[in-house]
Amino acid sequence: MNRSHPFLVQCDKVLGEIKAAGRYRRFVALEKLVDRFPYYRVTMDGKTEDILVWSSNDYLAMGTDPEIIEATIGAARTMGAGAGGTRNIAGSSPIHSALEAELASLHGKDAALLFTSGYVSNQATLSAILNSLPNWQVFSDEQNHNSIIVGIKGGRPAKVHVFRHNDLADLERLLANAPAGAPKMIAFESVYSMDGDIAPIGAICDLADHYNAITYLDEVHAVGMYGDHGGGISERDGVAHRLTLIEGTLAKAYGCHGGYVAADTSVIDYIRSVAAGFIFTTALPPPTVAAALASVRRLKVDTARRAALFEHAELLKSKFDAAKLPRLRSNSHIVPLVIGNAARATEVSMRLIREFGMYATPINYPTVPAGTERLRFTPGPKHTEAMMDDLVVALKHIVSGEPAIAAA
Repeated sequence: MNRSHPFLVQCDKVLGEIKAAGRYRRFVALEKLVDRFPYYRVTMDGKTEDILVWSSNDYLAMGTDPEIIEATIGAARTMGAGAGGTRNIAGSSPIHSALEAELASLHGKDAALLFTSGYVSNQATLSAILNSLPNWQVFSDEQNHNSIIVGIKGGRPAKVHVFRHNDLADLERLLANAPAGAPKMIAFESVYSMDGDIAPIGAICDLADHYNAITYLDEVHAVGMYGDHGGGISERDGVAHRLTLIEGTLAKAYGCHGGYVAADTSVIDYIRSVAAGFIFTTALPPPTVAAALASVRRLKVDTARRAALFEHAELLKSKFDAAKLPRLRSNSHIVPLVIGNAARATEVSMRLIREFGMYATPINYPTVPAGTERLRFTPGPKHTEAMMDDLVVALKHIVSGEPAIAAA
């Protein structure tokens, strides 16, 4: 191949810059162990061993739950491995409709629509909304996920106003200065996955009401965990009914795969009818849908599992604080530990594996701003206090240079 083509030259140039900055992403070959979760099997440096993983988004260990696995197997035996087509062609089974009804009920909405991932649900839905009318004014939190940003860019040209993170005064200033008669939308998240902080949803709804804006809330890092039934922060705070659209995922707390949006009937029917990311892609496989349906139903009533998650998150925060480890002050189940340098974050992560048999993902730019690189810990119901004590010993040794003396 002729490496002189401008695109190939650019590939080499950009990759060189990424590697020089210490931001090159190398996948760790992790094999999830159903019977030992949160342990995984990893092959590195020519050897295979089991390691303790601290950064899985399977927050509640539902991806390894026997009931969910059996639902997957049962659906595969009766309906096969794949859906067989798009929802319009051959892929819309009663089980798809049942899951959509369950998700609509979870959020107190009339209807819901399944997508192949949470990323696609944001991208396709936002693009569909912003192609509906001219002159949209979009108000987007500066820490919104890439899928929201891409979805906003995918509509016809809209005026995008980026407000400072969770800053109500800045949001109101932008709303007040926007054209009064233009259609407006506020797009934001409930739990921000990199800092672990939570949006003031009710106050944002107040501003939306005052300035006649619709609201689009991404609950992917909250569904299944927060609220009496796992409906997210909006359920916990009693404001789900005030939101125009709620978006979520089945791939994190529910331990499965797929994304969705929930709203009133006409909004969901509109998205179903025009969103290219829904119309032109194969439906979720029936085994995945069956597993998600079982998981959603289970977590609506499994309060003990959710309580254990929050208890363990608070315990790990307290242990980090006692050890003077530089964590961000999150008010969710996510515990970020700031390293502040891309190469150093990767080094800390690799040393955790090689020296202590533990893994936490290094988070680097552009996922987080340069200079705030971090490791992101998500302790779940199956992480024990003894595991946390061992983790603290390891981190104090690697990050702070203290001797690695085993916890008592």
